[in-house]
Amino acid sequence: MTQSTDHHPTADGVALAARKIAEILPRTPLLPLEVEGRTVWCKAESLQPVGSFKIRGAWHRLTALSEAQRARGIVGVSSGNHAQGVAWAARRLGIAARIVMPVDAPAVKLANTRAMGADVVLYDRPGGEDRDEVAARLCADTGATLVHAFGDPWIIEGQGSCGAEIAAQMAEMGLGGADLVVVPCGGGGLTAGLALALPHATVIPVEPEGWDDVRRSLEAGEILRVADDAPPTSCDALQTPATWPVNFEILKERCRFGLVATPAEVRAAQNLAFDRLRLVVEPGGAAALAAVLAGKIQLTDRTAVILSGGNTDPGAFAKVLESRLER
Repeated sequence: MTQSTDHHPTADGVALAARKIAEILPRTPLLPLEVEGRTVWCKAESLQPVGSFKIRGAWHRLTALSEAQRARGIVGVSSGNHAQGVAWAARRLGIAARIVMPVDAPAVKLANTRAMGADVVLYDRPGGEDRDEVAARLCADTGATLVHAFGDPWIIEGQGSCGAEIAAQMAEMGLGGADLVVVPCGGGGLTAGLALALPHATVIPVEPEGWDDVRRSLEAGEILRVADDAPPTSCDALQTPATWPVNFEILKERCRFGLVATPAEVRAAQNLAFDRLRLVVEPGGAAALAAVLAGKIQLTDRTAVILSGGNTDPGAFAKVLESRLER
């Protein structure tokens, strides 16, 4: 597997990524939302061209490849959002992309990834097949570069550009910058990037119930895996078995604790985002807002909440909206 080990994610790297991304993409809006008498600021990454923040890390990573690396192509691993970000960047840069995706990924994510020209290689997540092993074989066979969904220094820096935008947007509004950031967390790439971008803010990762390996790892001081009997979750974007050392080195220094969102709390957050922000947010993308709405965090006057993605099947989202009638 071809992956550089001599690059480490830094705040300077985040700043570089932010400049690169500003050249090709407009900033996503920072939307006000009243919660418990306070205004929290929702970063609408669901409005990115590929429907999630993953476009940031993908662009920063692929533009850092050498010409020889570009010629050999790249391999990504993803349940769908990273896949679309990598496919978008690869098509724009003329790089061949193969993406390892689970057979049970949402149909909309599979279709969109293929539509952008990537070769999708399916693996059996429900059957216990390891996506990283599949990706390693592909890289070994072709000499391609692995573009991991979160365990990559450039990916972390690219995701951190979201935090750089938040800082600039809040400064422009005279708010002085975020002092609390609540973020959906899978493998920790976005969380680590935000921690680098916003060194003076408290960063709180939120994971779905049963998939809170980062929360437990922070408590234990070492990387722990998701339990073998982890329950099914609608938050497919956050279904990672464990974080990686490159992420955890940052998380354990900057994140004092993590939180968990239940399925009902996630649905409530999706509904509220639709009703009050006019946004379609996928389950994983709504996890941070779910924790905020459930009162699990003491809010401040400068709280930012990341709505990390909006790639959800129409049928699944319709059922979420219908769930309001059951309450």
